[in-house]
Amino acid sequence: MSTSVEQHVNSHSRPSELRITDLRIANLVGVPFRSTIIRIDTNQGLSGYGEVRDGGSKTYALLLKSRLLGENPCNVDKIFRKIKQFGHHARQGGGVCGVEMALMDLAGKAYGVPAYQLAGGKFRDKVLCYCDTPSVSDGTAMGKRLKARMDQGFKFLKMDVGIDLLRDTPGTLSAPPEMLDSRHIMHQFTSIQITDKGIGQLVDYVAAVRAEIGYEVPLAVDHFGHIGLEASIRLGQALDRFNLAWYEDLIPWQFADQWRRLSQAVTTPTCT
Repeated sequence: MSTSVEQHVNSHSRPSELRITDLRIANLVGVPFRSTIIRIDTNQGLSGYGEVRDGGSKTYALLLKSRLLGENPCNVDKIFRKIKQFGHHARQGGGVCGVEMALMDLAGKAYGVPAYQLAGGKFRDKVLCYCDTPSVSDGTAMGKRLKARMDQGFKFLKMDVGIDLLRDTPGTLSAPPEMLDSRHIMHQFTSIQITDKGIGQLVDYVAAVRAEIGYEVPLAVDHFGHIGLEASIRLGQALDRFNLAWYEDLIPWQFADQWRRLSQAVTTPTCT
């Protein structure tokens, strides 16, 4: 009886009987960053896809497999609360976030609706996305790179501006030599300071970029390097004149008091 009725119904699956049977990964090659795609398989032939963020490790996803097998992927929030403890900030959260993406994909397929419908429905028809672009050492050349992005149709840009641009210029940085090569010590503990000459060089760099792309297009900046709060404030105040969209991750996210001081000291929005 039920079979004959279902012949006239758009039955995408039996969501209440859906169960996770496997988690597989594939590493993408030939892309700008290493990327890992997650595929979660089920007992009804449906698969959902997610991505461990760029530069993350496949291990962050694979270690969650034992926590997923046998679960109903439509119970997205229940599973997320179960695996959240195994995530952290930045790339260490890539596995948890990638699995959540795949679960939303699966739930949408099971019910035959877009994933945005599961989140409460569509809010807009278009989303403005920004285009990040790897930096080069010359500001004018960097501006031309960003101009090429604009020619591709992008209306919002982002680039890196930080101490990596100063390493080859004497007199721009003051720091213990071993600290300049460190990527594992939190910003405020490196003792790296940017000199007035270094600040001036970064100002000239951004000025050259703005000369190429103009001021009409929003431009955000990131990857300043492991510098402390006071150096961040000095640099931020020097770059405020360029009407930048935001300063990203000048200091680690968990130092709320430092973020408050930084945000109050500059006129450009800050984010982490």
